[in-house]
Amino acid sequence: MDISELSKVKSLASSKIRYYEKIGLIKSIGRHGLKRVFPKGVIHNLSFISLAQSCGLSLEEISSMLTANGKFKVRRSLFTKKINEIDEQIEKLKKMKNSLEHLNNCKEKDHFECANFQKLLKDAL
Repeated sequence: MDISELSKVKSLASSKIRYYEKIGLIKSIGRHGLKRVFPKGVIHNLSFISLAQSCGLSLEEISSMLTANGKFKVRRSLFTKKINEIDEQIEKLKKMKNSLEHLNNCKEKDHFECANFQKLLKDAL
């Protein structure tokens, strides 16, 4: 499968496919004229790369799961780390939302006279 066919099948820009090859995430098996040719199995790798990126993994983290034979091996520890990071982000976002809701709905004319607002200020430090 040449790079233009692969680009159409996976809806990826050829430049992105060439970049993935350059950094070692995928490998071509040669050329057909000027076009790179890839094995059909590369579709599986590109799908994994897309899934991992959609889960927030960097290309460096994805690369760390690549085995010597050019296939990916899921590292559960990496996904556990990412889950923990997401949980932390969710907690921060909940606090932000609660603060904004209070600021938006506070009954005091001056927020600085509100005990709940004072608590939010203290917690912000």
